[in-house]
Amino acid sequence: MSALFEPFDLRSLTAANRIWMAPMCQYSAATEGPDQGAPNDWHFAHYAARAVGGAGLILTEATSVSPEGRISPADLGIWNDHQVAAFSRITRFAKEHGALIGTQLAHAGRKASTDRPWAGGGALTADSGGWQPLGPSPVPFSDASPVPHELAVPEIQQIVRQFAEAAQRALAAGFQVVELHGAHGYLIGEFLSPHSNHRTDSYGGGFQNRSRFALEVVDAVRAVWPAELPLFFRISATDWLPDGGWTPDETVRLAKELLARGVDLLDVSTGGNAAGVRIPTGPGYQVPFAARVKAETDLPVAAVGEITGTAQAEEVLASGQADAVLLGRELLRRPDWPRQAAAELGAVPSVPPQYARAFPRAAKV
Repeated sequence: MSALFEPFDLRSLTAANRIWMAPMCQYSAATEGPDQGAPNDWHFAHYAARAVGGAGLILTEATSVSPEGRISPADLGIWNDHQVAAFSRITRFAKEHGALIGTQLAHAGRKASTDRPWAGGGALTADSGGWQPLGPSPVPFSDASPVPHELAVPEIQQIVRQFAEAAQRALAAGFQVVELHGAHGYLIGEFLSPHSNHRTDSYGGGFQNRSRFALEVVDAVRAVWPAELPLFFRISATDWLPDGGWTPDETVRLAKELLARGVDLLDVSTGGNAAGVRIPTGPGYQVPFAARVKAETDLPVAAVGEITGTAQAEEVLASGQADAVLLGRELLRRPDWPRQAAAELGAVPSVPPQYARAFPRAAKV
């Protein structure tokens, strides 16, 4: 049995393999009207293809807990019951075809109210469908970004409640996993990093205060999320700044606190909170950050970052650097990457019976 195709237990669930789909925004939801923020046919086809392709777990894209928490007007959201019903179609199909299905709950913070990437990704004004971004401090993301509204403590507490309410809706929609988005310079990560958090109250300053919002969100979600279902947390392990940013040491420290509060896995990425930073990318460039958390804590980790080859992914797991790999762009290019990897490693791929004639050795789901 290859490491990639060894099942992985997550509380009461078991992922059939350790090839998982990373959250990737599609910027394709309706921007207004009753369907605002709800998944549509594009999202169904997108996620269904990866379920049929053999991913052990699918994490849907960043899904906002409130309208003002969207990155763009075309982001998904889960702040109302209509959105819940639309997600149910996707979760039902994924589970019927052998994939676990989770959602990434998010709030974009100061990086909210931007255009779609293929339309330039610039900040939107109120006249162009935008809104006032929110943040821990009135510090814009870049010179071209608006100054965010500094959240007052009652507003912070309201957002904590929004995360908990979104988790309850995620359960009603049929999701089996919730991941909290604390990476890439969005709101939770903005509070964590001294680069974006200049507060002097109980939510700013030292590590414990900067971590307060993240841990309050974890506690609020864990309180309403069933004990038998797993909770993930996505982190940017470094801001890639020489000083004044979030660090790998702090990531390890936070991982220990997350484990104590009922988080089941840390999804380890990097960057996104500081504009203009040069990141030394390359195959597996973020894996060492996951490996360090795994080596220094008891919290399981998933690795990301230019993981594209079967042998490469197998080595990440076989060498003990991570417990699972989350593929992004490679699954956009090849939705059936898991099945192809199984063939390369001599494992038995899982396929729906409709495709069985093309895979005589496959297990049927």
